[in-house]
Amino acid sequence: MPATLSLEGLAAILSIPLGLAVGSFLNVCIWRIPRDESLAFPGSHCPQCNGPISWYDNIPLVSFVWLTGRCRRCRAPIHWRYPLVEGLTAGLYLMTVLHFGITIRTAFLLLFLSVLVAITFIDLDHQIIPHILSLPIIPIGLVGSLLTYDPPPRDAVTGALIGAGLVYLVAVYAEVAFQRESMGGGDVNLLAMIGAFLGWRLMLFAFFSAVASGAVLSLGLIAARVLSRKDRIPFGPFLALGAIVALFVGDAAIDWYMSLVR
Repeated sequence: MPATLSLEGLAAILSIPLGLAVGSFLNVCIWRIPRDESLAFPGSHCPQCNGPISWYDNIPLVSFVWLTGRCRRCRAPIHWRYPLVEGLTAGLYLMTVLHFGITIRTAFLLLFLSVLVAITFIDLDHQIIPHILSLPIIPIGLVGSLLTYDPPPRDAVTGALIGAGLVYLVAVYAEVAFQRESMGGGDVNLLAMIGAFLGWRLMLFAFFSAVASGAVLSLGLIAARVLSRKDRIPFGPFLALGAIVALFVGDAAIDWYMSLVR
């Protein structure tokens, strides 16, 4: 009998081009939102020569390879971030569909992950987390918990509130200790968003994972003299990474830890 492709398998395959297309749009958001530019007008154009980009030069990943990473008109190099964001988004979409299946929760999580990708690269480039990317997504996460009960609505609301309060307290005490601002309102909103989508347990896992990874990288870069103690590293990418780790392995890691302390 000929092999048949399951619905789950088809969804996994289709998640890749969907992720690539969304990643292409996220690149637009990453470039334009910090500059207060419209996401719709003008159309795609080279940031160097402002020449319009044709559709066949705007195919995710494929066009970058075909053009050898350069603008067709002015031959200026295309930033490595563009294929990275597209490939990363496609990979996250595939992982999510494979892990959670074809569910309503998967749809909410794809939105959640897309926003995390956009926030990560905006924070890396500009050291800001635009409120427009986090605040409107918090109620969407709460609605998702009502529809799927994963996490339970009480856990989602608690996660959002504790997440906002936790970062705020850390920011206040860190500013007193180091005599400078360490986290901003964008980090507060981001952790609240993570709590709304993942619940308070996974939100805490994400936060402490972010703190640990951020500390290790910072100390490593300082030891290698790449950074000084006065340099500031954006915390948003670490929170996003912590949220992704929490989403896929957080429950298993927490259960394993609890089995050790019982």
